[in-house]
Amino acid sequence: MAVSVTLPALGESVTEGTVTRWLKAEGERVEADEPLLEVSTDKVDTEIPAPASGVLSSIKVAEDETVEVGAELALIDDGTGAPAAEQAPAAEQAPAAEQAAAPAPEPAPQAQPSTEQSAPAPAPTAEAAAGGGSAEGTDVVLPALGESVTEGTVTRWLKSVGDSVEADEPLLEVSTDKVDTEIPAPAAAPAAAAPAAARKAPSLEASPLRGQTVKMPRIRKVIGDNMVKALHEQAQLSSVVEVDVTRLMKLRARAKDAFAAREGVKLSPMPFFVKAAAQALKAHPVINAKINEAEGTITYFDTEHVGIAVDSEKGLMTPVIKNAGDLNIAGIAKATAELAGKVRASKITPDELSGATFTISNTGSRGALFDTIIVPPGQVAILGIGATVKRPAVIETEEGTVIGVRDMTYLTLSYDHRLVDGADAARYLTTVKAILEAGEFEVELGL
Repeated sequence: MAVSVTLPALGESVTEGTVTRWLKAEGERVEADEPLLEVSTDKVDTEIPAPASGVLSSIKVAEDETVEVGAELALIDDGTGAPAAEQAPAAEQAPAAEQAAAPAPEPAPQAQPSTEQSAPAPAPTAEAAAGGGSAEGTDVVLPALGESVTEGTVTRWLKSVGDSVEADEPLLEVSTDKVDTEIPAPAAAPAAAAPAAARKAPSLEASPLRGQTVKMPRIRKVIGDNMVKALHEQAQLSSVVEVDVTRLMKLRARAKDAFAAREGVKLSPMPFFVKAAAQALKAHPVINAKINEAEGTITYFDTEHVGIAVDSEKGLMTPVIKNAGDLNIAGIAKATAELAGKVRASKITPDELSGATFTISNTGSRGALFDTIIVPPGQVAILGIGATVKRPAVIETEEGTVIGVRDMTYLTLSYDHRLVDGADAARYLTTVKAILEAGEFEVELGL
């Protein structure tokens, strides 16, 4: 019997698709649910699985040809011998088409990478804290707590000898004549640390793309066209703030193991930034808006549908966390992991890439300090998250000004100046900064 392969519905707003590549040739054997061809829409590239096992007897639509949803793409001979005319009516075949459109079961999604160190460090002794001893090669020393501070008093150990500690986890409290300070555990030292001068450059291999001229993938062209359109139609500029996320990173370090066991996903820093950004959008609706040029109106959204930029082999895609402003940290973490996993497994659907009212790009996950990101079409702002790095910073306390090593990051807001003024951008960024620096997520994290 000949089984028809049709173009399934790929999303509510998708009415057609372009066949970009056949993964099987006529006469080849295929298995049910095996990827058969790739189809591109204006939102995503999708693999279409075979609806049945058999031989691909006829290809009806050539590569680079565009057809409507429901069009016949190919025929598969399943070997039963029944002629195509005796196939079940189209209404009875609909469930099979729906099965073909459904994505295969997901592998466990990977959380986005973090720049935070997580090597465990053994609990030091009191001698080590004073600089006179070590714990398996890792010294815990009293850091400089101010220009005029020459000594400190250990007021409380937060860990006992034999306890397990994580790098950057609060280890003890030290009091000076100016301020009380928590001293974090250092990262475990390697058994034989090489001197800085002896570090080697990474081993690099030449890419096979060098010297090649290849056809531009359709998804790459769609991304490029959208970016050029946005730059041509908007008056874009960017504002940047620096954020101290030391408290936030300590909270995450304390909560991540229990969170992963309880929620089934890793706790990366990303959900905290999404949570803070979505909260701030409720107070600053001009950032979460859309200009309706044809009507000469502005729509201020009452929902926070946050797109998250995800790097993949096929290019940058932006799946959307729907109603992010109503989710807690766990809900955002699960949605982020699920959507990123679908993008990297090529299982994301057009509907999951649609409807964003605001976007976040985590360029820091690849080490960039900050970026001047481009506002997507149909939105008026996008938030960029830079890498979190440790560096000396001035700390204002009730007792005076001190200098300490802090976890710092840059936040960049690119925006359409036709609607968003620089003062609007600054107000939004300082609100996000205040939420992150306060780090008041203990209740949600169960701490």
